[in-house]
Amino acid sequence: MSKPSLTQRTKTQLIDRILGRKAGSSGLVIAMPQARKTAHPSIPEAFTRFDRHPGYERMLVPKAVAERRSLANPFFRVHDGVAGATTRIDGREYLNFSNYNYLGLAGHPAVNRAAKDAIDRYGTSAAASRLVAGERAVQRELEEALAELYEVEDCIVFVSGHATNVSTIGYLFGPKDLVIHDSLIHNSVLDGIRLSGAARRSFPHNDTASLDQILAEIRSQFERVLVVVEGVYSMDGDVPDLPALIDIKLRHKAFLMVDEAHSLGVLGQTGRGIREHFGVAGRAVDIWMGTLSKTLAGCGGFIAGERALVEHLKYAAPGFVYSVGMSPPLAAASLEALRVMQREPERVARLRARTGQFLALLQSLPINTGFAQGHAVVPVIVGSSLKAATLSNQFFEAGINVQPIIYPAVEEKAARLRFFLSAMHSEQQIRFAFEVTRRLMEK
Repeated sequence: MSKPSLTQRTKTQLIDRILGRKAGSSGLVIAMPQARKTAHPSIPEAFTRFDRHPGYERMLVPKAVAERRSLANPFFRVHDGVAGATTRIDGREYLNFSNYNYLGLAGHPAVNRAAKDAIDRYGTSAAASRLVAGERAVQRELEEALAELYEVEDCIVFVSGHATNVSTIGYLFGPKDLVIHDSLIHNSVLDGIRLSGAARRSFPHNDTASLDQILAEIRSQFERVLVVVEGVYSMDGDVPDLPALIDIKLRHKAFLMVDEAHSLGVLGQTGRGIREHFGVAGRAVDIWMGTLSKTLAGCGGFIAGERALVEHLKYAAPGFVYSVGMSPPLAAASLEALRVMQREPERVARLRARTGQFLALLQSLPINTGFAQGHAVVPVIVGSSLKAATLSNQFFEAGINVQPIIYPAVEEKAARLRFFLSAMHSEQQIRFAFEVTRRLMEK
């Protein structure tokens, strides 16, 4: 048996002294009461320990496999500086494909300056929910700018993108309703549906004919029906048929919600998202959802739509009412990022060109790029979590930071590396990344 560590011995000695059982002590020993008998002897000890939680035990399995194969953990590496086209880790610069800074606005001088000015004016926190603490002008300015961007009546910002979906869907819909979603929808939508208690159905990815058929069969069984899709799917970089979805939701008297987390700043000639991409009016979609942490260089999420929707959420949605208000410097950063995006549409064009270049190079080889269409996200599907993690480490050794996406985030057979492109990547950097990909995949 191995000897206990120094720290463990120190803790044991301290506990012994506290309990009056110091070794060799001739003083009074405090008698401890006998251990109480448990009131629930039939409950296994595992139900009282986090280290015996089934989810934690499952998590330990791939960790053990990785350790046995001397595979470095590719997650939670510490970065120093702005996450852009390049990043610095442990003093070394890496070509970076693992962040959502699509237009290079995180760290932009004008965005930084806006955030610093907001700190000087408002401090770093709203300090309470907006119902309690009141508004800060910059919070409403951001919401009004987003509503104008989507050409709808109003907008509300939340402090978390994930919580935006959870709270909005979880509050607006209930047990008599149906939420039907694309099979590749984001986890936050699934969590929102679970919270709502609504019935849930999925339709095959981007298969509007199947969606139409499902609604024709079961729409009449429910009061309200919500259809949820993404503007750009974050795992594959493809786009749904928005005009067809609008037609379906009108014919079946349903609401349509579009999650623009990865499409705002990416789609459309000026980055206005999927509605600009298809030439659709903002009012044609009932609920526009988006995040502030990607193109808009901040943190949080938003819902844009008609005034009744927004006012309802402002006064009743738990994720807004019972949460602190948006931090003023973050609101200011996102507002300025939105303005820069609108002033400089060439950033959107450059992002499209870089993504198209990288995807075309990859598709010239026998590499599985999934459903990618050239919209900022390009997967390289390798077919197993172990292969994806191994390949990620090999890229890292070659000076490229690209993260693996492994089970359960995707099916095991769909494990992949996921490249996020940026307008700040150069043509030379894209070609270098392709050459490294080609070399490593050939192995």
